[in-house]
Amino acid sequence: MSREESAWRHREGVDATTGEQRRPSRYEFSTVSVRFDSDGQRCVGTLYRPDRPKNPPLVLMSPGFGSEAEFGLPAYAERFAERGYAVFLFDHRHFGESEGKPRNLVSPAKQIADWRAAIERVDDLDGVDSDRLILWGASFAGGHVLEVAAGEPHVAAVISQVPFVDGRSTTLAKGLGFAVKGLALGVVDKLLSVVGRSKTLPIVGTPEEFAVINEPGAKTGFFDLVPPGSEWENETPARVLLSIPGYRPGTKTEEVHCPTLVVAGEHDEIVSLSDVESAAEKLPNGTFLRLPVGHFDIYGDETFEESLAHQFAFLDRVVGDPADD
Repeated sequence: MSREESAWRHREGVDATTGEQRRPSRYEFSTVSVRFDSDGQRCVGTLYRPDRPKNPPLVLMSPGFGSEAEFGLPAYAERFAERGYAVFLFDHRHFGESEGKPRNLVSPAKQIADWRAAIERVDDLDGVDSDRLILWGASFAGGHVLEVAAGEPHVAAVISQVPFVDGRSTTLAKGLGFAVKGLALGVVDKLLSVVGRSKTLPIVGTPEEFAVINEPGAKTGFFDLVPPGSEWENETPARVLLSIPGYRPGTKTEEVHCPTLVVAGEHDEIVSLSDVESAAEKLPNGTFLRLPVGHFDIYGDETFEESLAHQFAFLDRVVGDPADD
């Protein structure tokens, strides 16, 4: 089954594994666009609000590396909303409907600032319980939620799927040739940025291509998430390769004191399972789940349902089932 068909099944309430109609959702939900400023630039997201309870817990989520909010995440947001959680799904600066040039610029520092600005924004929303704030992220954003939670004592819970936890380890795993070429391209792009220009490279490619993500199967898995008709382009300014090695959110896990669920893929081709496991072991209040899947499998087929079931059980335990409100 393709991920497009799987996504359709999620939307239509069809079980991804059996093809049978799922039990009716507990709640209906509505959506509304919400904007907020991050360092003077506008970010845009979608608030999913269930029809009850009156003040539901709030899940805050953003897309992974080089991605837009529409890439596989609405299916997750809808399922949380159907269960009684409010969800705010937003695009980082430089992506989607959010402001920022050049387009598709990936900056860990800017994206962390966007997360903090989003937290401030949702704290002002009516009709949601921002005291029960859940940070949710996958891949690059899976690292962001760990980084942000380490400095946010009021976060109620964190869910981090197949997280990027160690940029140094990821860069070294690609080999010296990749690192040297990446450094050169990154420096060129950084110099060009002074005059408003950029040197780009593909976000995702095959192992034969020089791309930020070029592990086997990555290009197919990534492109399966891009909606038909999307104007997204597969390129990013090369300066990101200067910041990735120093971005190591897994080193902050000792400071994440809220209940945290980390979901790892045993066959993850993008991030190291051992790095994820090491980071999870340092969580003071962590739950570590290994699934026999690859990096992109969490968006489709039975893995989507299995992972969600674990996430709901985790949140029911640490935050409370919205149905009890």
